[in-house]
Amino acid sequence: METLSPSSLRDLGDGLYLWNPPRRGWGLANCGLLAGADGGLWIDTPYDRPLAETFLAASREVLGEGADISRVVVTHANGDHLWGADVVPDAEVIATREARHHIELEPTPQQLAGLIGTAGSGSQVGRYLGEHFGHFDWSRTTVRNPSTVFEGTLELTVGGRPVLLTSLPPAHTTGDLTVHLPQHGVVFTGDIVFASTPESPGDHAVHWAGPLENVIAACEQVLATGARTIVPGHGPVLGQDGLRAHIGYLSRVRERTHALHAQGLPALEAARTLARENEWPELGLVERLVVTVGTEYRHLDGTEPQPIAHVIPDMAAFAQEFSAG
Repeated sequence: METLSPSSLRDLGDGLYLWNPPRRGWGLANCGLLAGADGGLWIDTPYDRPLAETFLAASREVLGEGADISRVVVTHANGDHLWGADVVPDAEVIATREARHHIELEPTPQQLAGLIGTAGSGSQVGRYLGEHFGHFDWSRTTVRNPSTVFEGTLELTVGGRPVLLTSLPPAHTTGDLTVHLPQHGVVFTGDIVFASTPESPGDHAVHWAGPLENVIAACEQVLATGARTIVPGHGPVLGQDGLRAHIGYLSRVRERTHALHAQGLPALEAARTLARENEWPELGLVERLVVTVGTEYRHLDGTEPQPIAHVIPDMAAFAQEFSAG
């Protein structure tokens, strides 16, 4: 199994740190640490135990002797933001009420590992899953359910500094939240933002719940905080102009998707059309358009979401089609 190199902490000032994953791609999320005299707060966790243990060791160096991670805020219940919480079994895990429900819809670590194993490297799906998820090690992972859930807003205090949590309408998932640190001028957005800059290109956004109108509104809500540092769920740190550019990307995807829907194109063909138009050649993982466009079509048509396992074959075929052409 391929291993991922560890990442060091980036100091954002006044006891706030960013853990960047060692590279971009599926499952590699940004995480935060806010250090206090009596313990630390994590904002999201890495996907598997080896990465989470690396983040924990770096966090303990910052916190010093006798202090540990006492709370974990989870921006949403996808495994790449939650599953690392089992390395701090005594910490309070905080999420939205809807995020707790969403956990029941996610495959468990064992189910995901089994899916990768059963697909086999000889199949298109197996090759795709192996390439993007085969380097994670979930053999010792136990999923932690949130011990504290809320709706609306929740204010925490860490080392005398406020941390404002705000739940969102369905956007990336049905249980998203943002984390605003007003004294730092920072917002952690979770996966309502997949960031990219000219210096550090990222990947296409993927949104499971939607509609995109809600994702855009959530981004605008982040802008309204006045924060000057935006930490996305994935990708490089942004300023306000960078977040405005991401809103422009989301708005354009929404505009084209609605136009193609009005023309009567099926969702998968609409995603192909967007990929062929190639307005964002710098972005990776173009197959994520299958999910985001499909989600938007579902809202336009009033249909129910498909299980994730049903979408993976289309994404794998899409990735091969556009990597070859």
